[in-house]
Amino acid sequence: MLILQAVLLAVECLGCFPSVPVGKGSPLFYLCNKVSPSIVGQMTDLIYAEKDLVQSLKEYIQAEESKLSKIKSWAEKMDALTMKSASDPEGYLAHPVNAYKLVKRLNTDWLELENLVLQDSTSGFIANLTVQRQFFPTEEDETGAAKALMRLQDTYRLDPETMSKGKLPGTKYRSSLTVDDCFGMGKTAYNEGDYYHTVLWMQQTLKQHDEGEDATITKVEILDYLSYAVFQLGDLHRAVELTRRLISLDSAHERAGSNLRYFEKLLEKERVAKLLNKTSTIRESAVQGGVYERPADYLPERDTYEALCRGEGVKMTPRRQKRLFCRYHNGNRNPHLLIAPFKEEDEWDSPRIVRYYDVMSDEEIEKIKELAKPKLARATVRDPKTGVLTVANYRVSKSSWLEEHDDPVVARVNHRMQHITGLTVKTAELLQVANYGMGGQYEPHFDFSRKDEPDAFKRLGTGNRVATFLNYMSDVEAGGATVFPDFGAAIWPQKGTAVFWYNLFRSGEGDYRTRHAACPVLVGCKWVSNKWFHERGNEFLRPCGSTEVD
Repeated sequence: MLILQAVLLAVECLGCFPSVPVGKGSPLFYLCNKVSPSIVGQMTDLIYAEKDLVQSLKEYIQAEESKLSKIKSWAEKMDALTMKSASDPEGYLAHPVNAYKLVKRLNTDWLELENLVLQDSTSGFIANLTVQRQFFPTEEDETGAAKALMRLQDTYRLDPETMSKGKLPGTKYRSSLTVDDCFGMGKTAYNEGDYYHTVLWMQQTLKQHDEGEDATITKVEILDYLSYAVFQLGDLHRAVELTRRLISLDSAHERAGSNLRYFEKLLEKERVAKLLNKTSTIRESAVQGGVYERPADYLPERDTYEALCRGEGVKMTPRRQKRLFCRYHNGNRNPHLLIAPFKEEDEWDSPRIVRYYDVMSDEEIEKIKELAKPKLARATVRDPKTGVLTVANYRVSKSSWLEEHDDPVVARVNHRMQHITGLTVKTAELLQVANYGMGGQYEPHFDFSRKDEPDAFKRLGTGNRVATFLNYMSDVEAGGATVFPDFGAAIWPQKGTAVFWYNLFRSGEGDYRTRHAACPVLVGCKWVSNKWFHERGNEFLRPCGSTEVD
């Protein structure tokens, strides 16, 4: 009878769990392997089986509690953070690290929380999060935000430590980057094939990790990226050193072992080549004082441009400064300006650049911004071959175009620019409004079309851009200057003021000295509007000169 009961129990067990392996240590082992001589012994096995089940249940409960604890901790942290950020959104986002971390949180961190919460039946939250995710930044946005921080880092010569600790001038809020944030920066650079910034940010990640900061990524992951990136920069000896450190932490790391053998083989070739007085085929490391040199890029005046952005521009001699004056400007006795002329200040003597004060009131600025915001899109440039507007990596901002019938304020501002310059707005382009946020810039460019791009403004039918009128509609805490690399001028934004210069000589020839740039915004938010005046309609308002460079 006991044998029959055991057989039935075994059949019952196998029938209930056909696909579950029954091994020693499993609760089913005790249920399905009845070899004890007595029923008491069999029951004893069941006791142990039950104990094992209870332990499994406790581990399940512990896992659920741990998950809820993580969710609660995240909620408390986000509650405190959003209370601070929502109280002053523009001021909070003026700090570029805050802007980057907001994009990163919404694209990466909230997704990780979603995966955690999905393990539970919190359908209400998931449904809401799913709906909201369609408005979240994308992977491309996070990449763009990371590259913007790197742009600021390069332009203003900020080391990763400064960026990570958020020690930026003019910041209202203090913000820092965690180990995982720094790792994300380095990984973004790596995925872009930018090994220079990969090394900078992976080194910072490793430093903060070594200092004991909390992190989800491991040193093995950091060293994996860092060792390969320094190899790509030509630092073979350090690549070997870092790879050996990686293997000391994870001896089974297959890729690291393969890399180390390859690196050591290259080192041996280099040693043999030196013994034989042969030229090494290994690319030399571009290192000075332990710091890797930044690779050259496509922009020939990069160093000059960035130096001007940092305020390290050409200083005028006292003799030249004496040529600069302040005066009241009435537009050559324009009836509209006789009673209320504008304050005019010379910013540069040749080419002449002037600044006008109190050109736009705060109310007008806010109205222009209000009209522009719904229309803001990625700023474009005109393709010199086709004349078609297209986006470009060297212009990072958002812009919109306003017409006079959009609001009386637009017409009033247009006519004011006409009175000040003495040029007609009838053939000018629409009022362009641009917003430069975190790292927003427009690298050195010409406003006018050159001889090798005659069709740039053909569609407009109004000739070339004869002059530029640029309104500053905000102050900028740090960065954001308008610079002219050719002769070293740097003009800093001042809300309510405007600057004006001619792009063409009176002969119609382009003034190549007017190549200019909008420096990246380091801290703050930059708003500008501009009007480009064209040749047609201004033939008698600005007559030709007697020479090519008049």
